[in-house]
Amino acid sequence: MLPRNASSQLGFVGRMPDGRHHQSAGSLPSRSKVVRINVFPHQLSQCAPPPYIMQTDLRFAAALSTAANTADAVNEVCHRAGDALASTPSLAMVFFSPHHAEHAALIAEAISGGLAAECLLGCTGESIVGNAQEIEGEPALALWLAALPGVSVQPMHVQFERTPEGGTVVGWPDDLPEPWPAGAALFALADPFTFPADWLLERLNEDRPGVPVLGGMASGGFRPGDHRLLLGRRVLKEGAVAALVHGPVKIQAVVSQGCRPIGRHYVITKAEQNIILELSGKPPLQQLQELFDTLPAADQQLAQQGLHVGRVINEYQERFERGDFLVRNCLGADRNTGALQIGDYVRAGQTVQFHVRDAGTADEDLRDLLSHARAAGDAQAALLFTCNGRGTRLFDAPHHDAAVLAESLGAVPVAGFFAQGEIGPIGGKNFLHGFTASAALFGPLVG
Repeated sequence: MLPRNASSQLGFVGRMPDGRHHQSAGSLPSRSKVVRINVFPHQLSQCAPPPYIMQTDLRFAAALSTAANTADAVNEVCHRAGDALASTPSLAMVFFSPHHAEHAALIAEAISGGLAAECLLGCTGESIVGNAQEIEGEPALALWLAALPGVSVQPMHVQFERTPEGGTVVGWPDDLPEPWPAGAALFALADPFTFPADWLLERLNEDRPGVPVLGGMASGGFRPGDHRLLLGRRVLKEGAVAALVHGPVKIQAVVSQGCRPIGRHYVITKAEQNIILELSGKPPLQQLQELFDTLPAADQQLAQQGLHVGRVINEYQERFERGDFLVRNCLGADRNTGALQIGDYVRAGQTVQFHVRDAGTADEDLRDLLSHARAAGDAQAALLFTCNGRGTRLFDAPHHDAAVLAESLGAVPVAGFFAQGEIGPIGGKNFLHGFTASAALFGPLVG
């Protein structure tokens, strides 16, 4: 049976106050009535790993430095990745640990000026991903470069402003194409203290259906103003920096929530905001107790440690499998009524299923999704936005997600960071996630 204190055990699975896990995803989303979308000398460390480069019409390169001195670190990655790319970068992405935040302007100038990058996006990250490595809690800086002939890259800095009607997102460039082209993708890096990414994603799902949004929330800071965002030579502390990419390049989204479904599907028959009052005609805790009694001991233990609810995104499918659900935390339960509170708004008629998460499931899920993505076309580079609750906080060994990408895709250039909320599509719609690995795979456009 479920333990008597299941309510309290379910209740702690939400937002973590110490910043170790995401601070936005998984908590109850806010609602607004209106959200309108109107080179330096090179000093190389002797033990630095080799830069990765992929040779095609599309060119990519990435390099990682663990030098503690910012000037040394940025010089090293600019030299290694810039020489490997041997071309002017159309898009540059840089991710750096909080150790380098104070010298963010130096980083921006070195890449925008020294490498003449046409578009630079960057942010601080608690831990940094570079090729097959994840550097957790130590000084690190990763640079990712792409030369994309014929591809349009449109940078922007957007901010949220409150209005009497609710709110508005401002800063969209006047020259954005209308409508957004087929195959376009939006990359976004945002400050979690000043930018409600979930609001933006909800609006984009309505106004720009089918356009994937990939990225993450800056991490490593503890208060407003701690994080840094880079847009070209500009260093920012608020809002979000983004780039709309479209043209002859294929961008695949791989979003691994690291969960697997248990039991059967249920239909919500009664709900209020984020509280499920009935599942298929019974109180949720009654359904959960009946399911719990049928689970193997290992799954019972996982359910007690942290239970999740997956909501089907596309109700018109004939069958629902892993990857068809938007997974949210169970935040609490009421034993008197049997109701269940989750980190998402729900309504009657939606299909849900209970999920569990552990290291083995997270590993299996990421490998499976990457295998399917590779079958759809070779990836020549990747950006990885993984949760700051993964890494060695979830897996027994370091470098897990980066290593799995390297094993699955080969030695392609990869860079990214541990985010405080990961952005990526599930079921054709974009969401802010937690405990997730969200990857963008780049390859040639075929056909």
